[in-house]
Amino acid sequence: MNIPLNIDWQQILLHMLNLVILFAIMYFLLYKPIKAFMEKRADYYKDIDEKAKAKLAESEQLKAEYEQKLVSADEEIAANKAKAMKEASKSRQEMLDGAKAQGDEIIATAKKKASEEHDRILSETQKEITDMIAVATSKIVGGEDVSDSFDTFLKAAGK
Repeated sequence: MNIPLNIDWQQILLHMLNLVILFAIMYFLLYKPIKAFMEKRADYYKDIDEKAKAKLAESEQLKAEYEQKLVSADEEIAANKAKAMKEASKSRQEMLDGAKAQGDEIIATAKKKASEEHDRILSETQKEITDMIAVATSKIVGGEDVSDSFDTFLKAAGK
């Protein structure tokens, strides 16, 4: 059979068969391992991405918790500060009251001592006046017994 353009169909079919066999061999030797490697690599990066997202969510949650703790710590500090101010004010008032009471006690003691000193001075003054009167009377009477002069004076004053 004479085929135009010198085309040999048998050679074409053999080349096609060789090409199919080559593609099959390359498919099994290259495509499947490369595809498996690429899927494994994609899974690896997907896993890393999921872990990163999980850690990011966890860190955001921790951040929110720490911010809440900071707010509560600020509130606690403010409460403790107010409590300390109240205690300091109370302590200051107690000290003022104690100082006032101590001052009142000192004043009362001073008044009592002044009254006792006044009474002592009055009694000493009366004693001195009595002694001066006795001396004056003895000089006037001229030698009589002073106690008799007092008795006479008191009798006269009683009448």
